[in-house]
Amino acid sequence: MRLSDIGVKSRCVIEQIVSDSPPIKQRLMDMGVLPGVELLVTHVAPLGDPVEIELKRYRLSLRNNEAEMIEVQL
Repeated sequence: MRLSDIGVKSRCVIEQIVSDSPPIKQRLMDMGVLPGVELLVTHVAPLGDPVEIELKRYRLSLRNNEAEMIEVQL
């Protein structure tokens, strides 16, 4: 399941980042998006982009194309 498919107030655990672009994958990892990390979807914009998540005691907003690269498990 992808992060972009998760609803608001859902908790999940990151499984992996699927990206053909090493710089984008590295940028996400630098922001704390790492396998095994639990996150909470806190807000989704009215048109669905961006999505705000809470992980490691901070909030992060991601575009839908970035959220689609993150595989999660509920």
